[in-house]
Amino acid sequence: MSKMISENRVPFIILKEGTRRTYGREAQLNNIRVAKIIAEAMKTSLGPRGMDKMLVDRLGNVIVTNDGATIMKLINAKHPVAKILVEAALSQDAEVGDGTTSVVVLLGELLAKAEELIRKDVHPVTIIDGYKKAISKAIEVLDKISVPVSLSDKNILKKVAKTAMAAKLVSHEADYLAEIAVNSVMEIAENDGKTWNVDLDNIKIEKKVGSYIGDSFIVKGVVLDKEVAHPDMPRSITHATIALLDGAFEIRKAELNAKLYLENAQQYKQFLEEREEVIQGMVNKLAEIGVNVLFCRMRIDEKAEHFMARKGIMAVKRVKRSDLEKIAKATGARIVGRPEEISKEDLGKAKLVEERRIGGEDKLIFIEGCENPKAISVLIRGATKEVTDEVERSLIDALSAVKNIFIENKIIAGGGAPEMEIALALRDYARSLSGKEQLAVEKFADALESIPAQLAESCGLDPIEAVVTLRAMHSRGEVWAGVDVSNGKLVHDMYSINVLEPLVVKKHVLKTAVEGAIMILKIDDIVIASSVAEREDLEAEKKEE
Repeated sequence: MSKMISENRVPFIILKEGTRRTYGREAQLNNIRVAKIIAEAMKTSLGPRGMDKMLVDRLGNVIVTNDGATIMKLINAKHPVAKILVEAALSQDAEVGDGTTSVVVLLGELLAKAEELIRKDVHPVTIIDGYKKAISKAIEVLDKISVPVSLSDKNILKKVAKTAMAAKLVSHEADYLAEIAVNSVMEIAENDGKTWNVDLDNIKIEKKVGSYIGDSFIVKGVVLDKEVAHPDMPRSITHATIALLDGAFEIRKAELNAKLYLENAQQYKQFLEEREEVIQGMVNKLAEIGVNVLFCRMRIDEKAEHFMARKGIMAVKRVKRSDLEKIAKATGARIVGRPEEISKEDLGKAKLVEERRIGGEDKLIFIEGCENPKAISVLIRGATKEVTDEVERSLIDALSAVKNIFIENKIIAGGGAPEMEIALALRDYARSLSGKEQLAVEKFADALESIPAQLAESCGLDPIEAVVTLRAMHSRGEVWAGVDVSNGKLVHDMYSINVLEPLVVKKHVLKTAVEGAIMILKIDDIVIASSVAEREDLEAEKKEE
């Protein structure tokens, strides 16, 4: 039961019994401690030599990855501050698709440096003001050092995609997957005359175990993990005319509860014959308007399947709505709600629709040869399910990296070079400030240097020595000096060795980390409801037992 003291020193109760309250410096330091623990756990996954994490869920499913977004998604965080870090990482992943590990590590470092100032009696508001000034200066520096690129330069785009996959298990196939990523994005990118629009939802990724990663390929159309609805239907249709149905292909049921009374077997036979005629008429209409392929979101009547097979129509049922939308974008078809509403104007075109056997007994439907596809597919192959899952995560990172170049066609070098250059500029900037904000800006610079320090540690270098050396190199004007993690050494020009990142990713990493740190620093009071507190106490007791 939480008590407060009134002006006349009489205690009175304002919170429910069992409620826990932490406030003041204790709350601030506890929050920072939680963030530091998560950042410390994520730190070793940073960079191409980052370590993997094995995650086991409640059902015993095992995931081995060093992808920051995947790790943060699967962390069963209970502390409210831990949840803020998870939200920050997922926000980064949703917005730009990369940099999630960097966000968590930098956020944790910003709070760790803030803790040092808080212990020296610097007020959190002063730290926040310093961090706000530091992030503005940091973005200014990034814009200054970034390099514009041409969107038609596929070679540069491939280098950016390869950098995004450098830390993944599939890095040995980075060249091939980078080619797939660049070609996929260029295929679906649309320009309205002013800006580019790249919707990665228009790239469907399908996975099939078997073969090896190098057998993965792009389909200029859509791949469905489905089979043809009836064994007598054709397995391959050239010059396909495609109809899309967002419902069931069957006789529409009465909207009201209606009953039909049949007095004898003859009436029942007549009823079945009339029903069959109606269904046959529906199929004949499809054939008359030229439909030879039908994709249906729900079931297809068995009689309809039979008549379609006789008419040479290929039908696929139980197709997801999202897949219907992709087929529509790829083929130019329009999705129709009812069978009787399908017309010639609603039909799409493809050179080939075919059912193929992939990976042993598995069958897939390929829709290929679309003239101007606005949606495409990538079929991923791999020796095991774990490999195909990791290839998918890596490819999504590469696709996001290429997309980010279309959003803002500027790049920077990686390997901790931008962080070191910003840190150098911030220390100069801090000297122009008066008061304790200067300390916060300097701590911001220290926090940024944790990124190259961790990259150096990951490849066996001494982190302190690496940071000191890089400081000297940047002070001499070597803007792109950084850590070549792949070869375990410091280099004068990360740009020349093709470690390239989209500018928009780095900007978002800094902004997201600072926003998360500010949010946590502004918290000075935590009230945990009684039911939550009791549940946590009970779980703690069970662990002790």
